[in-house]
Amino acid sequence: MPLDFRDQKGLVESLRGATTLISTYWIRFAHRGVTHEGAVENIKTLIAAARQAGVRRFVQISITGASASSSLPYFRGKGIIEDTLRASRLSYAIIRPTVIFGPEDILINNIAWSLSTFPLFMIPGDGEYRMQPVFVEDLAELVVNASRESSNVELDAVGPEIFTFNDLVDCIGSALHLNPRNLHVPGIVALAAASVIGWLKGDVMLTADEIRGLSASLLVSAQPPRAKTRLSDWLQQNAATVGASYFSELARRT
Repeated sequence: MPLDFRDQKGLVESLRGATTLISTYWIRFAHRGVTHEGAVENIKTLIAAARQAGVRRFVQISITGASASSSLPYFRGKGIIEDTLRASRLSYAIIRPTVIFGPEDILINNIAWSLSTFPLFMIPGDGEYRMQPVFVEDLAELVVNASRESSNVELDAVGPEIFTFNDLVDCIGSALHLNPRNLHVPGIVALAAASVIGWLKGDVMLTADEIRGLSASLLVSAQPPRAKTRLSDWLQQNAATVGASYFSELARRT
């Protein structure tokens, strides 16, 4: 049943008796009145309801690079939520993944789909910005383990491999036995091309803020990797299904 964040009393009652709340709620981008600011307020409401209901532990899925002072709404919102949780007096765990890969993930899958669909793949900028993908099942294990602890925990959930975006595209293409031509273009050109594909698919494939976040190498951690699954191995094992079809972000919101 969907949560009604406008019903504070109902939220409190629905949480009574729960010992742990794991919050994965968020939005990738603002669309049709659904905003990051609204998502922040909803999670603030959820934190307050958890405290009133006597929930023992609140686990928040954040993101590497989260900061309340970020110029990017996605990362700023996550940072504000982290600050709110720290001040809540709840026992908490903050888990910060980067790019999450696994069955039906969007970013890795849609890169693979694009590589298999078009003869050219446009890379925004020089492609030398970095990312450190984490396997969804490894992330889930870290979340479960953190939920069982009593002390406050903050950790980055990252995999063992760090890629430049150029290397990531090449890794995906190699695993799928594809050899399209990579073309480095200004971010605005890549965004325009993605907007056309998004329009054809009834989706938003890429946003300007996402290009800015990628280009700033915010999806990598200085902490030791806590996840063990290598994206390069996973791609080899799942080459028959990765990128077989386009996955729509907006379709998942309905």
